[in-house]
Amino acid sequence: MNYIQFFHMRPEASLLGFFLIIFLYDLIYTGRSRRYFHPLVCVAMLLHTVICFRDTSEYTLFEGMYHSNAMIVFVKAMLAFGSAIVVMQAHRWLRITTTYYKQGEFYILLLSTLVGMYFMISARHFLLLFVGIELASLPMACMVAFDKYRHHSAEAGIKYILTSMFASAVMLYGISFLYGTTGSLYYNEVREGLTASPMQIYALVMFFAGLGFKISLVPFHLWTADSYEGAPTAVTAYLSVISKGAAAFTLFIVLTTVFAPMIEQWQTILYITTVASITIANLFAMKQRNIKRFMAFSSISQAGYIVLAMIGGTAQGMSAMVYYVLVYIFANLAVFGVIGAVEHNIKNEVRRETLDGFYKSNPKLAFLTTLALFSLAGIPPFAGFFSKFFVFMSAFGAGFKVLVFIALINTVISLYYYLLIVKAMYINRNDTPVPPFKCSIITRASLAICLIGIISLGICSFVYGGINSISFGM
Repeated sequence: MNYIQFFHMRPEASLLGFFLIIFLYDLIYTGRSRRYFHPLVCVAMLLHTVICFRDTSEYTLFEGMYHSNAMIVFVKAMLAFGSAIVVMQAHRWLRITTTYYKQGEFYILLLSTLVGMYFMISARHFLLLFVGIELASLPMACMVAFDKYRHHSAEAGIKYILTSMFASAVMLYGISFLYGTTGSLYYNEVREGLTASPMQIYALVMFFAGLGFKISLVPFHLWTADSYEGAPTAVTAYLSVISKGAAAFTLFIVLTTVFAPMIEQWQTILYITTVASITIANLFAMKQRNIKRFMAFSSISQAGYIVLAMIGGTAQGMSAMVYYVLVYIFANLAVFGVIGAVEHNIKNEVRRETLDGFYKSNPKLAFLTTLALFSLAGIPPFAGFFSKFFVFMSAFGAGFKVLVFIALINTVISLYYYLLIVKAMYINRNDTPVPPFKCSIITRASLAICLIGIISLGICSFVYGGINSISFGM
């Protein structure tokens, strides 16, 4: 093996370089010098994002096991940028007594999961894919249980790791069937050996179940609400956006690259899971009082829309999914940023009634939350409207008209429960509302980035919407 090839993996090499710097800083520096730790990590993550954007060439390494091109690099940069926002929002939480001296552990775990996600996206061999999935999943369980002195955090970690282990075992079982029927683990060789035999269909179902867990699709979603509620808010935000996005891109690549000869079978699976995810998640979201559980079911519903972009298996669907995840990163992280800020100041969990009268005491944060929720609901002219529009047009162009109609109806239902939060902030009365408070500079910067992303993407979509509509077959 030519080990020089490792240095051609520029996003991974860059991330591992910053990993080493952060590890050594955590090992060497103590006392007052650690006050520079968090700014160092934020700068490193943003610099890593820039480095990712510069690597736009297409190349294949390790005898075809690893592949990269402009789209894959853009996805990696997008995930890195979202991770940087999460790190910025974790500033206040990491400075409290119980976590201050564990900052380094949190950053190392986060970077480890990100490396695993990079391998997942670039893998063209099922062995590398499985290594990436495990590298992303095991440190994630530690992050979910990071607040070990809180009962709910430990419980969330146990539920996550147990369901993750089961999902990985099911996926590995499916991969073994693919190897047994095709004699290879390379994507292109497996594709050539597919004949849609019963055993291969079974392998497809097993593989989809494994990644369905990572994306929180129904019926693989039962861990989501409890893990989101118990995990630290910054970790919940990371789970709901970065982890979900990486798994979605991986699933799209495998379905269109490996299982292309079995498109009818996996389109049926996607059809069922899309309808179930969007509908069931919307029904459960309306009943939630805890905001983090509410956002958990919201993320399950959003996962259904992400999968809707895949169902055609087209380049337009890939573009729509990338844009949808990009908009979702800004909107969802804005909401979780506000949740984390409120939690830090009231020293308690945030419930829907907690936000009653929130606009009167904290109008700026209430306004940002409203914009983010409107974007998640798909209300024009916010970016979320255009992201849903492009997803619907890609599915409509592939011939799934009834499915698009069902998704449109569910969009109206989701508008209702998002407006419940807006109603609480602006209309509901509260004799003891959340007192006025100021976020840290880094937290305000992260929220400002999310606000700029929501508005600018909406404006760009509005300006170029006609061109994009033509490209989507309008």
